Amino acid sequence: MKENAWTRWPSREALGREGTSRPRRMIAWSVRCLVIAMLLWGAYNQRHVGLWGALAAVIGVLATALFSWAFFRTTYQHRLVPSLILMAALMGIAVAAEATGFRGPALVIFCGCGIGALERLPLAAAAPVTSVGLAAYSAFNNDVWLTTAASVAGMALAGYVLRLDAEARGHAQQLLAQERAARVAEAESAALAERARIAREIHDVLAHSLSAQLVHLEAARLLIEKGADRERILERVVAARGMARDGLAETRQALSALRGELTPLEDFLSELVGRADRAEVTVTGERRPLPAEASQAVRRVAQEALTNVRKHAQGAKVHLRLDYSEHEVTLDVRDTGGRPGELTGAGAGYGLLGMRERAELLGGSLDARPDEEGFVVTLKVPV
Repeated sequence: MKENAWTRWPSREALGREGTSRPRRMIAWSVRCLVIAMLLWGAYNQRHVGLWGALAAVIGVLATALFSWAFFRTTYQHRLVPSLILMAALMGIAVAAEATGFRGPALVIFCGCGIGALERLPLAAAAPVTSVGLAAYSAFNNDVWLTTAASVAGMALAGYVLRLDAEARGHAQQLLAQERAARVAEAESAALAERARIAREIHDVLAHSLSAQLVHLEAARLLIEKGADRERILERVVAARGMARDGLAETRQALSALRGELTPLEDFLSELVGRADRAEVTVTGERRPLPAEASQAVRRVAQEALTNVRKHAQGAKVHLRLDYSEHEVTLDVRDTGGRPGELTGAGAGYGLLGMRERAELLGGSLDARPDEEGFVVTLKVPV
């Protein structure tokens, strides 16, 4: 059967007590205690009740309480057949109470069955159960028909209002659970993104540092093969050691950048070209702080471009231009071309490919191409 409003159970959040405020729970327990008191008062407010009658009344009240508790449990578990059996048992107790003269308790049980069924069962099952319970109440009630009709209508309305209130509370609990799950998923996603960002930064730093070290170590190897002077070989080894030291420093700087502790980009580029031969930097546009990832992308591209110049265009003059526009920042690195030299194959890797991927993740682009004089690398990052 296709589930619809008639065959759908109220949710477990609606049938349970989770999300119910303490005052509301106290009111619910007060109502239960009042019902039990009414049952006991109705049972013992009979002059003909003797010892056996009193014992039967106690057993009837206890059985009613037990079956009611079981009905609440089975409806919470969405078990229709046991719920209907328990409801039939409760009405059987009410009929027995009416037959033995305990009319007050019988009427209370009939009303409870009608309201409880309408509140907790699927409407297709609740409608006939409520009809039977309230019809029995009407049949055994001695009030005038208008009063009885008003009571029946009021109890039916009360049961349906309780159902709507429970469903609203259940929807609120479901939305709250979904919100909590979304927050957990968002936190996990943010943690994974942060880990990926840290891994990308460390990878880029180490790739640049190791590539630069390899340039100098390869040069030292070639010098050794050619029988060069010890001073020239030592110069390359010392340079490789310096690159390793700089790599560690840049790793620390990358981690500091992830914590928001970045040095100004212009100062970084000035220091970078200061360590290179025949390099200069120009900054145009209105200077302003950049987001950490955009700033890191510019730094890494500048480092990688200068490393590639040392590899593939020795002796070339390099010009870096950093341009701040309204919606993006552009880094342009141009060299005038130099000697292909003996280090062309040293440290060949995927530096610019990694920089292009970084730029695309930020919604930007990276273009590396030869021009009339030498080679140009252009990075554009939206800010």
